[in-house]
Amino acid sequence: METVVKNNISSLDKSTAKVVIFLASNEMTKSKEVVWEWQQAASSVLVAVGQRFINKVMEEVLTKFQPGILPHYFVMQTFANLAVSNVFGMVPFLNSILGTMLPMLGMAKQDHMKSVFCYALQHFSESIQEYVANLDQAPDPTVRKDTFCNEIFSAYEVLFNSWLQHREPKLRLAVVEALGAMSYLMPGEKLEEQLPKLIPAVLSLYKKHTESFYISKSLCQILEASVDIGSRSLDVQLDALLGTLHPQICTPADPAVPLTVKNHTEVLRCFTVLACSFPDRVLTFLLPKLESSSERTRVGTLLIMRQIINSAPSQMEIKKPFILSSMKLPLQDSNNKVRRAVVQVISAMAHHGYLEQPGGEAMLEFLVRQCALPSDPQKPLPDVDDPTSDSVRSISVNTLLLLSTTVDRMNNVLWPYLLEFITPVQFTNALTPICKSLMHLSVKKREEGGNASLIPYDLNGWYGCAGKVVSSRPYTGDGRGAAALRLLHALCCSVHPALEQLWSKRVPLLLLQETLAAVSDNAWICHFVTEMCRQLNGYNGFPTEKNFLYKCIGTTLRACVSKELVQKQLQELLETARYNEEAEWEGLASCFGICAINHLEETLAKLEDFVRSDVFKKSVGLFSIFKDRSDHEVEKIKSALILCYGFVAVHAPRELLLSRLEADILKNISQYFSTKVGSRMGTRRTPGDLTLKLCLIRSIAMISRAVRGSTKCTDFVLGRKAELMAQMVEFIKAEPLDSMRTPVRQWAMVTCTHLVLLEPQLSDPDRTELMDACLAGVLALPPLDPLWDRDGDGGDELFADTLGALQELLKTLLQRSLTPHGLQDMFAHLGPWIKSSKQHERQRAVELSAALLDFYLGRLNVSTVVPFYNLGVLIALFSPRCSDSVGSVRQRAVDCVYSLLYIQLCYEGFARDHRDEMVEGLKALKRGLEEPDFTVLFRTCTNIAKVIGKRVPPDQLMSLLLSMFEGLADPDKNCSRAATVMINALLKERGAVLQDKVPDIMSIIHGKLQEVDEEHVHKAAQQTVYILAAQHTGVVVSSLLGSALPFDSHTCAMWRALAAEPSLTAQILEQLLEKVTRDVPYKESRAFLLGGSSERVATPLPMAATCALHEIMSAPESGPAVLGLYAPLFVTLLLRVSCTVGVQLPKSLQGRERRSSSHAAASRSLQPCSCAVQTLRAMLARGGSEAVATAVGSAGGWELMENPERHHEGVTVLAGSMARHAGPRLPLIVKSLIPTLSSAFDSQRVTATAFLAELLSSNVVNDLILLENVMDSMTGRQKDPCLLVRVLALRGLGNIAVGAPEKVHKHGAKLLASMVNGMDDRDDPNNLVALEAMTSLSKLLEHLEERDVRATLLHIAIRIRPFFDSEQPDLRRSSIVLFGNLTKFSEGDCEAFFEQILNGLVTLLLHLQDPKPEVVRACKFALRMCGPSMGCEGLCDMFLNHLREDRSLHYGEFMNNVCKHLVSSYPEMLTRLVLTNLFYFKSSWVDIRAAAPMFIGKAVIGKAVPVVPLNDPKESISLHFHSSPPIGKEQLYSLHFSQ
Repeated sequence: METVVKNNISSLDKSTAKVVIFLASNEMTKSKEVVWEWQQAASSVLVAVGQRFINKVMEEVLTKFQPGILPHYFVMQTFANLAVSNVFGMVPFLNSILGTMLPMLGMAKQDHMKSVFCYALQHFSESIQEYVANLDQAPDPTVRKDTFCNEIFSAYEVLFNSWLQHREPKLRLAVVEALGAMSYLMPGEKLEEQLPKLIPAVLSLYKKHTESFYISKSLCQILEASVDIGSRSLDVQLDALLGTLHPQICTPADPAVPLTVKNHTEVLRCFTVLACSFPDRVLTFLLPKLESSSERTRVGTLLIMRQIINSAPSQMEIKKPFILSSMKLPLQDSNNKVRRAVVQVISAMAHHGYLEQPGGEAMLEFLVRQCALPSDPQKPLPDVDDPTSDSVRSISVNTLLLLSTTVDRMNNVLWPYLLEFITPVQFTNALTPICKSLMHLSVKKREEGGNASLIPYDLNGWYGCAGKVVSSRPYTGDGRGAAALRLLHALCCSVHPALEQLWSKRVPLLLLQETLAAVSDNAWICHFVTEMCRQLNGYNGFPTEKNFLYKCIGTTLRACVSKELVQKQLQELLETARYNEEAEWEGLASCFGICAINHLEETLAKLEDFVRSDVFKKSVGLFSIFKDRSDHEVEKIKSALILCYGFVAVHAPRELLLSRLEADILKNISQYFSTKVGSRMGTRRTPGDLTLKLCLIRSIAMISRAVRGSTKCTDFVLGRKAELMAQMVEFIKAEPLDSMRTPVRQWAMVTCTHLVLLEPQLSDPDRTELMDACLAGVLALPPLDPLWDRDGDGGDELFADTLGALQELLKTLLQRSLTPHGLQDMFAHLGPWIKSSKQHERQRAVELSAALLDFYLGRLNVSTVVPFYNLGVLIALFSPRCSDSVGSVRQRAVDCVYSLLYIQLCYEGFARDHRDEMVEGLKALKRGLEEPDFTVLFRTCTNIAKVIGKRVPPDQLMSLLLSMFEGLADPDKNCSRAATVMINALLKERGAVLQDKVPDIMSIIHGKLQEVDEEHVHKAAQQTVYILAAQHTGVVVSSLLGSALPFDSHTCAMWRALAAEPSLTAQILEQLLEKVTRDVPYKESRAFLLGGSSERVATPLPMAATCALHEIMSAPESGPAVLGLYAPLFVTLLLRVSCTVGVQLPKSLQGRERRSSSHAAASRSLQPCSCAVQTLRAMLARGGSEAVATAVGSAGGWELMENPERHHEGVTVLAGSMARHAGPRLPLIVKSLIPTLSSAFDSQRVTATAFLAELLSSNVVNDLILLENVMDSMTGRQKDPCLLVRVLALRGLGNIAVGAPEKVHKHGAKLLASMVNGMDDRDDPNNLVALEAMTSLSKLLEHLEERDVRATLLHIAIRIRPFFDSEQPDLRRSSIVLFGNLTKFSEGDCEAFFEQILNGLVTLLLHLQDPKPEVVRACKFALRMCGPSMGCEGLCDMFLNHLREDRSLHYGEFMNNVCKHLVSSYPEMLTRLVLTNLFYFKSSWVDIRAAAPMFIGKAVIGKAVPVVPLNDPKESISLHFHSSPPIGKEQLYSLHFSQ
């Protein structure tokens, strides 16, 4: 609301304003309690409206301000704020407001009400003062401050006497702030009367409050009011005031706390008031404090001095000498805070004429000294509270420039006085501001005209100025060289009249040389050089300036005509040089070099003479006259001399240099360097000889550069080149590899760069040694520590320079052999560094490589099209680095590939400026390498590989891939991954042309899988195999099949990789199935020994194909393909199992099998049958038939299938499981399996027959309409040469009774004929076929029609009768069971079959004692079945009751009753029974042999004795007795009754 009113106050009409005022007033006073935010907002709205409608606002608010009633808090605050915002509108109301308010002061009991009254009184007083001060603008000019004096004083009494003593600090501050403003309006006599109490009361508050601003502000107002009335009380209070205020200034102000800064301002105002009234006493108080030991006291006092100098100039005018003299001690203070304060005081003094007084020079000198302060490396950033030397210097420089440019009265003070500070060395750092100031002053003087700008010129001053000008580095030291040059230009007329025309055009860096040419006065030049030599010692400690002076001396000697003077001065320079200061060697050497331009003979001669002189061996000094120099001193002299020779070679005339090089220069350098420890160049020196070593390197570099610059260089052969190169290499090798602290490597490589370009060329071994040493000396250094260079030792810069030197050296070497072979040789050395496991080494190596390839491309000039034979190898070196873990390596690697592809285009005949669209696309791909996201990186690498694949020539593709495969073992995993990504991308792009190379690639992949144990490499290699297989399926399969058996884990992984895509997997599975079936599964092998049996040995190809099938199908991805080839896979693998049962491994693999079985890693057997079974199991599991595999395993079927004797049983288990769990798969399986019934291999026919036979036991065959085909197949196998096949065929036909009983009657005749034929099988020595025929016929009889059986009933009964007594229990059981089943069909031919029953009855009864329980059960079944056909009801009942399966039989008792029934029912059979039993007297079974005579005895007894019921206990006992023992006693009975 307040903002809206303020922004629209001009358009606010009276009616709206009245409404706003009314609402705001009500909201402000509606609650008697103070609600700060809401009521404050309402008050602000009233103040905003009051800026235009003050009367309306006052009319409304005054209704809330009634006499005798304490007003609302915000009513008083609104009055106060209105007095501030609308002075002229509010002051007329104040008289009445004060009249109403004064009685209320005593009513205010709460602190916040007292505070708001103080707030109102303060603003009322300030408003009145502003009104009175601007009466010319006031609406009522008759208003005077006297109008309010009495009311203000009444309020003052309440505030001072009562409220100022309050304990609440905030209230005290509000009171004191009000008292300050009120003091201006108090009557003069009343104020004078109150001052003795008021000032001490205010001063005492400093001790009670930490925040002093409001106290200082009020005190300043009181002091100003006191001075205005001419108070005499201040004189008495002055000491207390000064003593209290001074510490306030000495306490530093915190810029972060604005009130402390404001407090300083108010206290300084207080000092201004006091200084204007009491200047002597104030200075007497302040100046002694400049000598205080407290830094804060000194600084605070100087601040006050600056204040009173600026604010009380008239009072301080006569005090200037006194003040200047008191500044002597501060000028000597070393504290930076004090220095800064003194500079500020000097600035104030300069503006008020202090520096024009005697003693002002000292102030100026102090200012210049501060301009020359050295930098403080410990505190590079200035701090306000603790300024550094740099901060003080900056303030001083600004002050000096300010005084020289803006303070006109300082012109005559500074000019020409500042010139005296140019020559002293201690003011070198101040040279820039001094020269700038003098430049401004010179301009001003020139503008004045006349000779004002001319100064008495002193040659020494000119020399000094010339020495300061560092023309080679004009901007060093804030550009002091440039500033000095500009000053010299301004002073040219004062130096020499002949120079005005030259220097008016330009002031060049060759200033001295051109000056000497312009002067052309030999006497002046000789005097000049002598004077400069004399000044050399004056620059000790200032190496830059001294070295420049050396150059000036050399330049002057060069221009000197007198050779005697030249020799004399050179000798003097050699004798007086400070060799212990290495910085001076450069200047001395430069001097000799420049002098040699015109005096080569004299220079070389003087250098040789000096070494032979005593001065070289003896040192000269005050306390060491002709004392022998130490070895260390001699080494330093040698270093300087070696450097001198280098500079001489650089500057000497080229036509004279080559003739003197070997004999005079190199010979002497070699002698100086090798004198200590050897007799020839190249002798190893100690690390302490670093300076000598560096000088030697520099000197040789300069000599090499000088030789190269000679016009006769092409014909010049440097005889010592190999020796010099060897020395440089040795220096590089000797440097430590853990750090770089010296520039030895850099300088040595720079030197080698120059030497390489000289004749003769380097030999290959020397070139190799040079490159290896340089690469190892730089690339192997540890990474730079960011904190290492904090001491300013230039570590980063040194390394960068060294790396640059290495780069230039390699470029130079490459330039000498700018061919593919030269490039290959270069990267043969760089390659290990590019692939390093250390990031910093890779980074440096790739940076170098990028620069070298760019250099090669830029220098390449192909005149004929030649092959770039190593393109593939080089691209393979860099392309994986495109995903390096270091971002800069990634970027530079792309640059390398970019350059290589353009080099290839150049070799193909394209111009160097040709731009290929695809290659240019690499630059855009670099953006994808900026972020370390793996997905983005590898996608970018794929795109890069596509570009490479399209641009690499076909003949380079294989070398590219082979080299890329080496990248799989890269120590950086990112690069290893990139290599795999790029290999796969390249193969996708160009793999179709590599058919002949696929076996090689597969072999490499296998080798890399063995070499690299990284998960990502294995996965990518599998992808590579898949890509190759997609393009060259047959070749890949053949290659993998050629792998050694057993397949190792890597080969297995490669096979599994082929399962990635269903269509490809299906092709590979079909090829492998063809491999399995194409070759014979085994070969017969006879033992070497005579009589040895043959054995079957597996052939390798089907074995390998079987193992391969297992590996592919073990991959989950192969599921769809396996489902698509379910039937062929199942049938082929099932037949493979059958062909490998009992088959042995080849002898070549038997050892491997034993070795693999001894390793824990071997998970599968290599035995042919086991391998085939495992593959079949894997096929079932992957084909969705896990239930089949599990069921077979639970039944032990897999083990049975491996057993040669029981293999067919295992196949039967498998077939049953398939019928139960995989019925829908059977039609195709049966269709594929039936043709194999005609296989040449018995094992395959057995397996197929067993499988189909078992299927007939399941109704699924009938459901799938397979019955007739399978049954016909089984019927057709009855003549199979293999006995087991015939057996299984009959079993299958019998299984129809279980699987499809309803179909038995339909095919009854055929089935019955098959069974009869089986029982009549002539090639069945062990009656196995007959056994199966009887067993199956027993199952079929239950479902056969009687008409079908009756025709063969007797034949069958007669045919099976001999089997009742077979030695084979199965034959006995089966034949007896079949006999019992035949009885069901005997009704139509009762007599004939009855005869067969009688013929077999004795056998059946005797075999109730058969040792085999199953035979006994069969006999019980047959007798039960025969009973109804015998016509004897008692006998039938006995058979049915006593021959049950679950009932035990008492044989003797049973036979006794049977015999009685037989004798009574068939008396004519007695003889037949006795004769039949006699046959069994010789039975091989003891129990049957015993039962036969007992049978005879019972039969004979039964003929005379009536039948006794078996339930008579006594008879039972009797019978039991007579039945034991089984033999002997019964025979006696038989004999007795026969007589």
